[in-house]
Amino acid sequence: MVDGELDELRTLTAAISEAEGRRTQIVNRLRREHAASWEEIGQACGMTRQGATRRWSKTLHAGSFGGAADAYHRGRPPYPASAVEWAVPRRARRVLDLGAGTGKFTRLLLEAGLDVVAVEPSAPMRDHLAAVAGKAKIFEGTAESIPLPDDAVDAVVVAQAWHWVDPVRAVPEVARVLRPGGTLSLVWNVRDHSEPWVDLLDGVLRRHTRQEIDTAPEVGGPFGSPERTEIRWRHTLRRQELLDMVASRSYVIVLPDKERRDLLDSVVELLDQQGMGDEISMPYVTRCTRVVNSPG
Repeated sequence: MVDGELDELRTLTAAISEAEGRRTQIVNRLRREHAASWEEIGQACGMTRQGATRRWSKTLHAGSFGGAADAYHRGRPPYPASAVEWAVPRRARRVLDLGAGTGKFTRLLLEAGLDVVAVEPSAPMRDHLAAVAGKAKIFEGTAESIPLPDDAVDAVVVAQAWHWVDPVRAVPEVARVLRPGGTLSLVWNVRDHSEPWVDLLDGVLRRHTRQEIDTAPEVGGPFGSPERTEIRWRHTLRRQELLDMVASRSYVIVLPDKERRDLLDSVVELLDQQGMGDEISMPYVTRCTRVVNSPG
């Protein structure tokens, strides 16, 4: 009797998982195509508007980058080499770049002479990754389901991606693939708002999102207490690359076409008002957190 009920539970669990995956696909398509409001989706799913937004908006934004992979690669800044020196211990040899995107951080890891594994869920992102970091071993996967065996790497780096993961599932999965005593490092590039024109730019962007990224998260067990550092630097880019950076933000990608055009026009207007030419110097703060996987 017990074995039969366990078999039934497994069958039901598989069916629920498949149905939930299909439901998520439908919700994402409806929102990407602006075919239904969050209120309509919530009603169809037996939820409130707020419940539907909480349930799927993060997934929708996280999955939006594939369609804007080119703009993402052109517009997003690189990282200072000192971020690699801080994030990866000297003793480390094999490193996982988790949520590798188009390979901005992967290239730095390779240039540091490391044996690099890169995991990225988006196929268009992986195409860019293969083009710029072909020496890395590249796999499809997520932080919640890493396609590596236990104790596979000495360090894991997550650059500009940890805020998209489910830490309840991702933390034990990262600990699984890390060797005992291995390091998990989380890295974010953040525009330096202390420069007035950058603060004005972010004021324009904040009209379209309330997203606040926690760049100093608590990771928790089995990892130890976090160490943190900030690296201040500047990135020189062309005006079009700055517009690509804006266009590649997840909340901009999912805007209706007219709202997206209006936002980009507002950015151009701001640059003109500030007397910005074609070459722009953008100040950044790279915020880093590292934690060690406790042995045993």
